Amino acid sequence: MLTDKTAVITGSTSGIGLAIAQQLAAHGANVVLNGFGDADEIEKLRVNIELQNDVKAYYLHADLSQPETTRQFIQQAAQLTGGIDILVNNAGIQHTDRIENFPVDRWDQIIALNLSAVFHTTAAALPHMQKKGWGRVINIASTHGLVASENKSAYVAAKHGVVGLTKVTALENAGSGITCNAICPGWVRTPLVEAQIEALAAKNNCDIETAAKALLAEKQPSLQFVTPAQIGGAVVFLCSEAAEQMTGTTMTLDGGWTAR
Repeated sequence: MLTDKTAVITGSTSGIGLAIAQQLAAHGANVVLNGFGDADEIEKLRVNIELQNDVKAYYLHADLSQPETTRQFIQQAAQLTGGIDILVNNAGIQHTDRIENFPVDRWDQIIALNLSAVFHTTAAALPHMQKKGWGRVINIASTHGLVASENKSAYVAAKHGVVGLTKVTALENAGSGITCNAICPGWVRTPLVEAQIEALAAKNNCDIETAAKALLAEKQPSLQFVTPAQIGGAVVFLCSEAAEQMTGTTMTLDGGWTAR
C-alpha cells in the first residue's frame, strides 16, 4: 500500500515510535528512524526492519530540542531517501509537578521537544510533500491534547499546542493532497507511563500491577492499556486511501477516557 513512500518517524528507536515504524515498513514504506539508545541495538532494529519487510531503513541521530538541528535532520532525511512522503511526530518527554514548583528548565525542554520540534519538522518537510502533491503529517498528541490532568502543565500545554498546530497545517494544505491529523492515545505502557506507575506504587505502598490498575481506573474506562501496535495501525490507516478526506482531526485511542 505504501510502496515507494518514505516515512520519517521521530522518537522511533523504542516504544510507540518503533511500533509505528514497523507497521509502516510492513505496508511497504521505507523508514527513517530517529531517537536515542545504544548504537548497536539501534543498528539491529534497523537491519531487522529491512530484512523482515524488504524495505530501506535508515537511522539519523538528531537532538530535536534544537531548532536548526531539527530542520537539518529533515533535510538530511530527504537527501538520503530522495524525499519525504510521511512525517510522524512522536518524540516526547514528560515531567510532573505543580505549576508553582515546576522547574523552568524542564518546562523549556518539554515545550522544545513536544511542541516546537513538531513545528520545525513540519515546516521543513512540507516543501518536499508539496513538490509531490501528496503527503501525510501525523502528530502523536495525547488525550492531554484534549483534556487536562494535574501536575502536567508543560505536557498538557504542549499537546494542546500540537492539536492546534495540526489544524492549522491541515487548513493551509487542504486540497493539495497533503493531510495532517493528530492521534491522541490514552494510557500506553511506555517508559514515561511506567515511571508514573512506579511513583504511584511508592505513594500507595503497593505493588506495580496494583498501581497500574489504579492508574487505569482513574482515567481509562476500558481498564486496558492502549498498545503501541494499535497506534501504529492508526497511523497506517491515516496514510491510506480511505483517510484521504480526513484532515485537521484528532483520532482518540483512549479506552473511553475523553468520552466521560
